[in-house]
Amino acid sequence: MTVIQERPATDARTLISATLRATLASNMQAKFPELSDDQAERGIGQMLASLAAGAHSDTPLSPSPLVDDFWHAFLLHTQAYQDFCGQTLGKFVHHQPGFLDKEEHGGGKALRARTVDAIVAAGFVIDMEFWPELDLADCSQCHANCHNSPKHA
Repeated sequence: MTVIQERPATDARTLISATLRATLASNMQAKFPELSDDQAERGIGQMLASLAAGAHSDTPLSPSPLVDDFWHAFLLHTQAYQDFCGQTLGKFVHHQPGFLDKEEHGGGKALRARTVDAIVAAGFVIDMEFWPELDLADCSQCHANCHNSPKHA
């Protein structure tokens, strides 16, 4: 008989120091004052989990727009970001925005769903508050306050 023991998911916030987390949270709250301390902390965790999952994925992954904002905040701290990539991920993860062929990779929603699956498979906690578009229908250019909508606040 084989016994399989599941281990609890890891909170990716533990991948960086409390000091760096506080700096990134402060930077995000300066840009987005509506973010609570808890949301800023959890967003950092989702960004780090996304980076860790992406660093070892054979297929393209994509952060949600909000998780991408957290990534941008980290990228501004170039030395800390480089150190994190080298020491924690084992390689540098470049930020390469662009459009992937929808036929080959799926649209944004499919990429983000694959990212969430990769985060879970890598053993990290997923916080669906930071992946809200996965609960929405595929984009139809309805301008219903989506990320690229003219109505987006």
